[in-house]
Amino acid sequence: LFVRLKKIVAIVKHQNPNTICFVDNCYGEFVEDCEPTAVGADLMAGSLIKNPGGTIVPAGGYVAGRADLVEAATCRLTAPGIGSSGGATFDLNRLLFQGLFLAPGFVGEAIKGNHLTAYVFYKLGYRVNPIPLARRRDVIQAIEFGSADKLIAFCRAVQQNSPVGSYLDPVPAPMPGYESQLVMAGGTFIDGSTSEFSADGPLREPYVAFCQGGTHWTHVSIALEAAIDAVGPAR
Repeated sequence: LFVRLKKIVAIVKHQNPNTICFVDNCYGEFVEDCEPTAVGADLMAGSLIKNPGGTIVPAGGYVAGRADLVEAATCRLTAPGIGSSGGATFDLNRLLFQGLFLAPGFVGEAIKGNHLTAYVFYKLGYRVNPIPLARRRDVIQAIEFGSADKLIAFCRAVQQNSPVGSYLDPVPAPMPGYESQLVMAGGTFIDGSTSEFSADGPLREPYVAFCQGGTHWTHVSIALEAAIDAVGPAR
């Protein structure tokens, strides 16, 4: 991924050296041994309820890269002239730094869970992306079910084996930003946290579930047992 990203940035900069190359780094932090700014990206950003928050940061995001661009972004996010001097920590400095400290370990667990999910459903005959044991670029694993019923059943199994709200039953519903109804399993301690194990998918062909995160691969394995019972092998 980073070899290709470096090549893309080089081509763009050759055409116009003044072009700002920005990367949405959500789900990608700590998965590989470098980040986009190490291969020429001018600026990157991500969410703290994803990888870098270590599952304990309740809100917020980050920007990193060229100092002048970071300052320009903070001026936009806070107030012109105040910028990074104002900050946006919500009095959460301890959680921000502790989450960052925990994050690489939890990302590693999520990747283990991704590999296990890919392997199990590949063996059951489903199409998966990435394929088992493929090198990971993020903490998302896709499974193509080919059936709305199976997609819903999978998400319900994940929800029923979540640490929060396991009694809730995911129901497809409209979601801003999606053209189709979405079914979502999100029994996480931090609302919307995709560093914790969750899954969702739009109700349209080919009915793909996107699994994200997972603080312990053993938790993922427990949820997978229920999911396998719920959907069965591909036909």
